[in-house]
Amino acid sequence: MRLVLLLILMALPARAQVFDHYVLALSWSPGWCATQGGPDAAQCRRDLGFIVHGLWPQNDDDWPEWCDTDAAPTRAEREALSDITDPDLALHEWRKHGSCTGLPPAGYYELTRAAWDRVTLPAALQNLRQDRPLSARQVEAAFLEANPDMSADGVTVTCREGHIAEVRLCLTRDLTPRPCAASARRDCRGPATMDGR
Repeated sequence: MRLVLLLILMALPARAQVFDHYVLALSWSPGWCATQGGPDAAQCRRDLGFIVHGLWPQNDDDWPEWCDTDAAPTRAEREALSDITDPDLALHEWRKHGSCTGLPPAGYYELTRAAWDRVTLPAALQNLRQDRPLSARQVEAAFLEANPDMSADGVTVTCREGHIAEVRLCLTRDLTPRPCAASARRDCRGPATMDGR
């Protein structure tokens, strides 16, 4: 009986925290590998361009994270995203961000997939084979050209140690583009390198 009760409790969705939109964080894998990952990281041993870092619940001033839940994603649920993110990263993102959405793990991962699917990655960036100096504005412009329903204030580009690291896209709860809150804007300042794949 205890086992049955435990299984039922584990299947319950997380308790939703208050949030009003999402940030879809797309990590530029070569930039992450150049500054943080190193050649031994699983992500760096694959020929990857943009991958999903995470889908983060967000408010204008703050964001919920590390919410209490007994729900846990299965390995199969995490591996179903292996074409767009690392399964271990998917687990981390569920624990830190997905746990605050009120969705069960499968629902959070389905929403993450839907957010990824609604974005057109700029081919010129996704297929970049050599390091190239690019400003945050140039990367932003490429995303806006590929996604005309987005606006400049709904796309932010982050850098780390002079390398393009991430593109963050702000979306409503139904995944419609929206302006980013001040708390989510972290555009690069100055010149940057977009590392080639």
